[in-house]
Amino acid sequence: MTFGFAPSAATSMSAAADSANRLARILEPAEWAAAGIPLLRNPREVVSGLHARHRPTPATAVVAVLDHEERLTASASFARRSVTADGWELRNSLLAHLRRVIPHDLRRRTPVRTAVLLYCREGDERWTEEDGAWMWGLRDACTLHGLRCGAYITLTRGGWQVLGEGRGGRRPSSTSQPAALADPLDQEQAPSRTGGGAAQALHHSAAR
Repeated sequence: MTFGFAPSAATSMSAAADSANRLARILEPAEWAAAGIPLLRNPREVVSGLHARHRPTPATAVVAVLDHEERLTASASFARRSVTADGWELRNSLLAHLRRVIPHDLRRRTPVRTAVLLYCREGDERWTEEDGAWMWGLRDACTLHGLRCGAYITLTRGGWQVLGEGRGGRRPSSTSQPAALADPLDQEQAPSRTGGGAAQALHHSAAR
């Protein structure tokens, strides 16, 4: 005769609630497009500059703060340690690093600085639930630090991609060597990508 213990109803309900909460902390491309994220004037320059400064490898995030003229004010990089893609945990990591590198702007009525996130990962440029968790985390961290939420950019073997905008390029990529900061930017442009099919909606929300 064998004895065992079946999971209790309370345990099953708790697991289901945790899963539902985690999914609620994910933004899909359409939600991201509807949030009015400002477009970067020169995304290639931003990506190349962050890549040269931080040399990210897969599972590395680079959060950067730009001023109103899109000049880099502060940046920090860190490795993602959580096994599950939970927007709440990613928000906390982003917020902790923002607090280390730049004072908050919570006293301002309107944010004057913008935070962007570059995430180096495996896979291709298509949206994943992990991307959705980073998007949720970035938006929430910006609110709590008094910043404007800016672009979410992925860096993969195929190159870089501003999710939701359809803008990307082949260089830099997760496998390319960082260029010197003073080098002219590579003008090779990859074909336009959709990053989840929300490009048209986001183009209408360009910063003026």
